[in-house]
Formats: sequence, C-alpha cells, structure tokens
Amino acid sequence: MSKRDFYEILGVDRKADEAAVKKAYRTKAMQFHPDRNPGDKTAEQKFKEVNEAFEVLKDAQKRAAYDQFGHAAFEQGAGGPGGVRPGPGGGEFNFGGGFADIFEDIFGDITGRGRRQGQGPARGQDLRYDLEVTLEEAFKGKKATVRVPTAVRCDACQGSGGENGAKPKTCPTCAGRGRVRASQGFFTIERTCAGCQGTGQTIDKPCKKCHGEGRLVHEKTLAVNVPPGVDEGTRIRLAGEGEAGLRGGPPGDLYIFVAIAPHDIFQRDGANIYCAVPISMVTAALGGAVEVPTVEGTRARVSIPTGTQTGEQFRLRGKGMTKLQSTLRGDMIIEVAVETPTALNARQKQILEEFKLAGGEDASPKAKGFFTKVKELWSELKG
Repeated sequence: MSKRDFYEILGVDRKADEAAVKKAYRTKAMQFHPDRNPGDKTAEQKFKEVNEAFEVLKDAQKRAAYDQFGHAAFEQGAGGPGGVRPGPGGGEFNFGGGFADIFEDIFGDITGRGRRQGQGPARGQDLRYDLEVTLEEAFKGKKATVRVPTAVRCDACQGSGGENGAKPKTCPTCAGRGRVRASQGFFTIERTCAGCQGTGQTIDKPCKKCHGEGRLVHEKTLAVNVPPGVDEGTRIRLAGEGEAGLRGGPPGDLYIFVAIAPHDIFQRDGANIYCAVPISMVTAALGGAVEVPTVEGTRARVSIPTGTQTGEQFRLRGKGMTKLQSTLRGDMIIEVAVETPTALNARQKQILEEFKLAGGEDASPKAKGFFTKVKELWSELKG
C-alpha cells in the first residue's frame, strides 16, 4: 500500500513555510488526538500519519530529501526518516547509514566527495533522541532521564580492539586506504573496505569481548536538562554522549530533539498561548467575569464587558510561555464564544418571549442591519 503525500496529510502547499507547517500540524494533531477520539482506530492511524509527516516536513534537510526523492528518500533507513530507530519511552535513535551513505558509497569517487579513507580510528556516529514533553513542562523546564542504547568503549581492551595490548597493522586488503575499488563495465566503483571497516588497519589478535571493534552495545542512562521555554524542534546537544568511535576513536554527540505534546485546552504560538473560552449569553449581554486556567497552574480573572460578541479576544499580558533563555513571558489570549442556551424550561422560554415582545431584537443591531439590507436588495430585484 503506497503512502499518502506528507503535504496532503497536513493539508499544506509544497511552498508552505515553517510556520504554516507547524500551524497545520497543531490543527491536525488536536483533531485526531487519541484522547479526543477514544477507541477510534481511524483517528489513531491519522494521528500517526500526521506525526510522521510533521517529523519530516519540520526538518529542512529531511524536507529537501523528501521533495526530491519522495518516500524513497527514507526507505533505506532503519525504520524511519533518516535511518531513525525507535527507542524506549517513545524515543528515536539515529545510527547513521541510509540513502545519503549509499549514494556516497557508489558515486563518491566520481564526484570527488568520497568519504574518509584510512585515517585510523573513526569518530563515532552522532545519535538522535526524540523527547516529548507536555506544554506545562516546556513552560517550567524539566530534568528528564533518557535511556539510550548505543555503542560504548570496550572495557576489556580500552577501545583498542586488540587482545592483551595487540597493536593494529596496515590492512592487507586495501593497503591502508580504507577503500577498495572494483570495475563494473565502464565504471570503477569504490567502496569501504570490508576487511578493516574503512579504518585502514587490522588486528591479528582481536579482543574476545568486542571482537576487535573496540566497542560494545550498551544502554546508557543520561540526565537531560530541558530549559524553560523550549519550543517544538528545539535541539539539545550532549557532547560526547553519542556512539563510541571504532577502535578507540572519539565518540559522537547525542542530540535531543524536543517535541511538545498537544494540549487539551491551550494552543501555543511562539511565546503566546491561546485559549478558547465559552461564555453564557447572559454574561455576554450583561457583562461579568470568568476565571480561566493558566499554563503555570493558577487562575486568572477575565472581565467581560457588556455586549461581548463571539470571537472577541482579551489579552492577559505576561501570562503566556516562558521565553527561552529569558525571564520574560509571552501573553495569553482569551477568545470567547457566546453559547446559545439549550433545553430551556417553560419559565425560561417565557422570559425570552417577553424579552422579544419588549423589543429585544432591537438590541442586536448587527442582525437588524443585515436583514434591513436584505429587504432592500429584494425590493430592488422585484422592481
């Protein structure tokens, strides 16, 4: 079964900017969120599609690859965009490889962009972990603990790959270049040497514990400080916490990509927070006040003036999100929706009828003006 187009899933144009993509994602994610559609398998599947599409289109590099190659750009990976693998707790890890590596392996020599050749111990791959936090956690900040399965330095050989201090020697297969060439018709294809994995060196007596690689697969537990004010896509770098290098090579880095979970009440736009609040017809007509929740967990009182209409907004300054690396805060915007009463009892209906007879409809100037114009239009058409 072919996958749907990511732009179609989010309902945006291919030329849509980052802000438009993010806004479309928020709308779709809230529409199909499992909490709002309990037991609805179709909504659950659409929610997954929306998240998968946003994961690609929010990243400039992934989006460029998708625009050029479509879904095929990610089919060479290990289960997701850019070779991303799922990890514990909903995290994802990038162990390298994928479409770009295959392209360079085959065409690197022709384009002059071939990869590292026989330079000794290689630096470990950078890793990626996707961490989802709530809006409240993004506001306050969070000390998170993540578990990362990765390659760590072998303690038996201290990362050298040799048994009892055995030293590496020049690889006889590639003569230390780390690459081998093979002719296929009119083309000469250069690939990473299988004998030394591109290091240009081999070991006669490899370490029995790590089989000469100098590293072992191990799950690391790391503490991550998520600062207040993080937004969707914020990247946190943990230097040296990536994959250990081959045969004593330096480790890569770990990048934590922050995702903000959809909220049941609030919608975020940068440092501002929007909240839709229903108010009764009586409060809208006579005025009054309503209490609304805030992102920090307190209450705020909003004064509603006489004659408030649906769609009117009220700004609570300094009640929005914390701004990253700042003590300042955005605003909270309350948008009211006037609710028409339902299931009226006999007395309530009588009161409204009395209000109508007392000229209550004259208190709605917009409606009166609209129908006056309609009557004038009909008169002109009849004439």
